[in-house]
Amino acid sequence: ASKGNFGKAYSRDMAYAASRYTEAKLSPICQELFKDIDSDTVDFMDNYDSTTQEPTLLPTTFPNVLVSANMGIAVGMASNICGFNLREVCAATIARIKDPNCDLLEVLPAPDFASGGEIFYNPEVMAEIYRTGRGAFKIRSKWRYVPEGNLIEIFEIPYTTATEPIIDKVSDLIKAGKIREISDMRDETDLSGLKLTIDLKRGVDPNTLMQKLFRMTPLMDSFSCNFNILVSGMPRVMGVGEILEEWTAWRGQCVKRRTHFDLKKKQDKLHLLKGLSKILLDIDKAIKIIRETESEQEVVPNLMIGFGIDQIQAEYVAEIKLRNINQEYILRRTKETSALEDEIVELEKILKSDTRIRNIIIKELEGVSSKYGIDRKTTLLDEEDVIMEMEELEETPDYPITMFLSKEGYFKKITPQSLRMSGEQKFKEGDSLKDTFETTNRAEFLIFTDKMQVYKGKCSEFEDSKASLLGDYLPTKLAMDPEESVLGICLTGDYSGSVLFVYENGKVARVAMSAYETKTNRKKLTGAYSDKSPLKSIIPLRDDQTQIALITTEGRALIFSASQLGIKATRATQGVGVMTLKKKYLVERGEMLSNSAITNHSRYRTRTIPATGSLLKEEDTGEIQIALDL
Repeated sequence: ASKGNFGKAYSRDMAYAASRYTEAKLSPICQELFKDIDSDTVDFMDNYDSTTQEPTLLPTTFPNVLVSANMGIAVGMASNICGFNLREVCAATIARIKDPNCDLLEVLPAPDFASGGEIFYNPEVMAEIYRTGRGAFKIRSKWRYVPEGNLIEIFEIPYTTATEPIIDKVSDLIKAGKIREISDMRDETDLSGLKLTIDLKRGVDPNTLMQKLFRMTPLMDSFSCNFNILVSGMPRVMGVGEILEEWTAWRGQCVKRRTHFDLKKKQDKLHLLKGLSKILLDIDKAIKIIRETESEQEVVPNLMIGFGIDQIQAEYVAEIKLRNINQEYILRRTKETSALEDEIVELEKILKSDTRIRNIIIKELEGVSSKYGIDRKTTLLDEEDVIMEMEELEETPDYPITMFLSKEGYFKKITPQSLRMSGEQKFKEGDSLKDTFETTNRAEFLIFTDKMQVYKGKCSEFEDSKASLLGDYLPTKLAMDPEESVLGICLTGDYSGSVLFVYENGKVARVAMSAYETKTNRKKLTGAYSDKSPLKSIIPLRDDQTQIALITTEGRALIFSASQLGIKATRATQGVGVMTLKKKYLVERGEMLSNSAITNHSRYRTRTIPATGSLLKEEDTGEIQIALDL
């Protein structure tokens, strides 16, 4: 039950009211968050004005950190945790407790959002997210076609977006003339739930239109995972398995503290009952001591002396009502003493056995799952099948374009017509042009980053731009990891040819382009190149006779033919030494030359390795070593 405005989860503009305007009653599952909080299960600390105490953590009986989606930004830190299905999380936790090496994907296949939607499911990508706590996956809306009204109803949208941005984007596309199949779009959300309705023009194929909308609007979005969690006050990025292990260890401590608390209470009660049992053996003597004691303050000390009990027991006995001194009361207390002793023995066994504690955690998880578990709302789609379907339904227009990449990672594609009409390219202050390529709209390319990762992109996924615009910021567009930046771009073509990596230490690695080709439509590959030395340049090669120039920080250059380098199949190869550098000098960059003009440039002292291979020698490692002391 609630009072006040709590907003709408699927709306951007319908925000929730301030807490002073709202009033809510906790749902039944909240009992599992606060269960046994008064049994010393967690630590307490002073509240903001030190007038009372508040718990540092809630003793939740299930891993709520994974069940409730959470996004936050703090000082220099960010966290983005997707929600999972309660029943599946409980099952995964139980499986992890029983077998630390179990496959989590079998019991916890993917996240589950309250807003529903459809996840593009790739087991390899999901396994990487589960392992590292970082990564991204796509989620799209659910829709249905209503033939009677020739309309489309969208009834579930991605958790990361809202209805207003979707409608605004569709409206902009219609005004720009990029979508002509829609006659009207409106929000028909009511008490029955969310519903966005799209009226179609006559003869429009709904499947083709939806694929177009998925590509161009927030109806399909990416969720970037960053499982950054505070553990003992310190932030840590953890995978799902590690989170479950940490929670299990923490929950085990809660169960131990609760058991200690219950044990202490029962021991204290048993202590009182044992004192009472001594009194009840000779109740007449106790009455006589009390009657013959002149001062009230001397009653307790006299009972202590008369029966050999301590002060706590004597105080308890002295407070017994006269009506309780009967045979029934005495027998009941005697039986209670026996039961308490058995319970204490059982609690002590629990404290001495980690297995018993794990069994308690499992039993509690099973209870939560059966009582509050619901079916998952977000369905899973095979990513490869979906992409093939999208490619079949959607014909990407092909036309010539020019790609521009700035040093800070801004990307834009411009048509020849727009390029002829535009002026100077615009960049952010302090930014400048890094690379430019002439290609077509259907071209695919590889984006290499400073985290030894490579992202796959398609020109068609980016909107046509202008010279006067900054373009798309690739780290955001491709959901890159925090603080990850772009180093360079290579066109893939048919994955023929190779890529040359130039390292700061004078080594060069030539890797086959086919090493980056995958059968599945993976958008991200790790281990894109060697991390033994900083990468200075990425040079795509199509011709073995290409001349390469390596330029050092001291202003010297070495020129050699690409044909002198063997092609490696492994992406993380360290390469071969091309220069023997003095300690204070490093390679500044590598360049591809169309001719040997650089040899005549007065700025550089150059030396050329002839293509005959006379300077090549075979080392023990089996690699080709080109050693030249400049």
